[in-house]
Amino acid sequence: MNKNTGESGVFSLFTGVPLRRILVALFLLQILLAVGLTGYLSIHNGQKAVNEVASELRYEVASRVEQKLQTYFSTLRQELRGNQNIIDIGLLKMENLATWESYLIKQLEIFPDAIALTASNEQQEHLAVEKLNDRQFLLRFADKSTGYDLYTYKIDSLGQRTQLPEVIKNYDVRSRPDYQAAVTAKKFNFSQIFTPLTEPTLLISASLPIYNSQGQLLGVNSAVTHISQIGDLLQNIKVGKSGQVFIIERSGLLVASSTTEKPFRLQNGKPIRLPASQSENSLTQASAKYLTTKFSNFDQIQSLQQLDFSFEGKQQFLEIRPLEDELNVNWLIVVAVPEADFMGQIDRNTQTIIFLCLGALGLATLLGIITARWITQPILYFSTATKDLADFTNGKDSMVVVQGIKELEVLGASLNEMMQQLRKTFTAQITKNEELELQVKQRTQELQQEIQVRINSEQKLEKHHQMLAELANHRAISEGKLETAFKVITEKAANALEIERVSVWLFNDDRTKLQCISLYERSNQRHSAGLERNFADYPIYFKSLTSARIIAVTDIRTDLRIQELWDELLEPKNIVSLINTSIWVGGEVVGTILYEQVDIPWIWELSEQNFVSSIAEFVTLTLEVGNRKRAESALREAKEVAEIANRAKSTFLGNISHQLRTPLTSILEITEALQNQVYGPVNEEQSQSLNTLESNGKNLLELINQILELTDIESSKIELQLGTTSIQGLCDSSLSFVKHLAFQKKIHLSVQIPEELEPIQVDESRIRQVFINLLTNAIKFTKEGGKVWIEVQPNSTNEYIFFSVVDTGIGMLSDDLFQLFQPFVQVENSANRDARGSGLGLVMVQKIVELHGGTVHAESQLGKGSRFTVKLPWKKAG
Repeated sequence: MNKNTGESGVFSLFTGVPLRRILVALFLLQILLAVGLTGYLSIHNGQKAVNEVASELRYEVASRVEQKLQTYFSTLRQELRGNQNIIDIGLLKMENLATWESYLIKQLEIFPDAIALTASNEQQEHLAVEKLNDRQFLLRFADKSTGYDLYTYKIDSLGQRTQLPEVIKNYDVRSRPDYQAAVTAKKFNFSQIFTPLTEPTLLISASLPIYNSQGQLLGVNSAVTHISQIGDLLQNIKVGKSGQVFIIERSGLLVASSTTEKPFRLQNGKPIRLPASQSENSLTQASAKYLTTKFSNFDQIQSLQQLDFSFEGKQQFLEIRPLEDELNVNWLIVVAVPEADFMGQIDRNTQTIIFLCLGALGLATLLGIITARWITQPILYFSTATKDLADFTNGKDSMVVVQGIKELEVLGASLNEMMQQLRKTFTAQITKNEELELQVKQRTQELQQEIQVRINSEQKLEKHHQMLAELANHRAISEGKLETAFKVITEKAANALEIERVSVWLFNDDRTKLQCISLYERSNQRHSAGLERNFADYPIYFKSLTSARIIAVTDIRTDLRIQELWDELLEPKNIVSLINTSIWVGGEVVGTILYEQVDIPWIWELSEQNFVSSIAEFVTLTLEVGNRKRAESALREAKEVAEIANRAKSTFLGNISHQLRTPLTSILEITEALQNQVYGPVNEEQSQSLNTLESNGKNLLELINQILELTDIESSKIELQLGTTSIQGLCDSSLSFVKHLAFQKKIHLSVQIPEELEPIQVDESRIRQVFINLLTNAIKFTKEGGKVWIEVQPNSTNEYIFFSVVDTGIGMLSDDLFQLFQPFVQVENSANRDARGSGLGLVMVQKIVELHGGTVHAESQLGKGSRFTVKLPWKKAG
């Protein structure tokens, strides 16, 4: 059915109008619509683009700031985590901060972000190293030796100390904000921003609490950094042309800014935090005031906010991003960008677009007229020529004949050539499809072969894994029974690999020969041993065994490493392929495992090489278990011998002491009778001799009594009589025993005990003996006019309580401390030659404390006194 659409609807308006005019009118209408729409969209999209670019810029800048802050914070975290790891492995101890000094200095040189590193413990001891420049540091420390006053020293490039006049009295680091924040958080965190005691600036501290394996708090490790470093990070971030970024706390106080403004003001020489709303920078101040108006409380800002506000008659773009994480840093990142940074170029572009659109309109009008004239002339000829193209669908070799303008004639000729080319292409495509089908068939066969190979490999791997699992569970290997284990290993390895011979060889003691411990032949299922190979006969082969873990040989005739074995050992048995794996024990090659294949050459696959390596590990395990079993047996025998010797020593000392005490007591009684002139008068010289005899006899009797008591303790003859004991009464009674000794040397005695301590479960007489021995030693080695006192301090969990006997005496070198608790050993120096003893007092102290489940620790410094600390379990009465 034919339908004439050219005379209905809108097209009826153009009836009788020449096509040339219609084309010109339509061209002009399209250009006008395009120009108007382009202009409108340019202005609208320009404004939209400004908003999008500003939004993206704000978001990107805030993201970069957050990323830099996270990187900055993570550096401090890694630094403190590294210290935690060093403490865990025992290289640093929180109980001995003196060893931290050089380590903290090295850390400040490695981590430039930290200006100071500190280590503090629960005993109120504190050590801080602060970096002045690349070559000088400040050392601040407070401990018992300083009376817990904070001393400051300057350390030059040569490590020399120069004391500064700055001393802070009664410095308790546990009251500092970074220490309290770390203890409260119980994990790594950042403190609130604070001001130091020594300089007008703002600091923030990253702190990590240190716990021992029992969860007991030991102290805090901190890294201190300037807040100004965060400002330096912000100043390196460009925010448009005149934009700014600053960071505030939830309270509105300024933390850092990309401007040069400091986040504090000096008032009477002390830094005072600066609210952002009082900033000297106008944009920072305006942004902060707008946020204060928008949000009555900054705690309401829990997510990213993008806002706009007017400042000095100009639009400002604002983004607020919370910075909250587990580090206890709760700040707001504020990015402010003026709209004027973007609109200048947009306005210029809009004007350019308008002029270009007007020019395009005039040019399009002229081109429309020319194009309409050019198109309408040959259109009739083209419509006639296109009718011949319908014959192409009939499958005939029809040709398109076009008469008229040259362009359409060329188009017709191109169309004819295209149809011929399409026919040729179609024919060639059929041929190509047939070839592809053949290639697909061939590739399918190849893939099937590869799949079968993979299946075989997987089956072989499964067999290897099953065999290794059986070896792992075999009792002979786990018990180190070498002969049985090696027979099992060689047999299972030969069956798993399906090869003829597997053998285990070990070096002799002088490593001059290899001895066959176990050989399995698969064909006749026979085990044997006893073969040997001398190093002198096969030097190249022996050197290869110790220099390579695996020697895999497919054709033994071409491998130089085993040519020495060919004539005598390999060719007679028709061995064509082999693989050696070295046996390593204690970082040394102790032998090898030899796999030999006969008749048919064997290509050693990677899975098989991995399997034989695993077999070597089982041999190594068996050897190590066997060695350990033999070592354990020897250790048990040595322990039994030592116990017998210890019992004999205790019996001997007990018998000798009892036999000596009786006649010695008689000697002392006779000496006392002579002094009392029972047998007649004595002269002055005889009296002095008798006094010397009595003094030496009493010392010898005391030594014998101590030996007897020590012998009873070591032989477990003493049973503790535990009872509820007042800590205050125990300390007071101990001091009363030594008051006369202290009075003779004018030594001041005192006790420091926290109030309302609950009683402790101990053997009161034994523990009093411990305190009396420690107090007597302290008085003995303290000069006239000195001080001796007892300190009592429980730990934070009340599981233990510490009793310290402290003196201001002559002290000793730290290198001599290890000798203190050895029987009959005394530390000698020029200052203590007049105060000698038996050398058993401290041994008795240690034994009695250990019977109570406690420990004794000694600290001393030559010329400055000593501290003996007894740690006892604090069992509350109940």
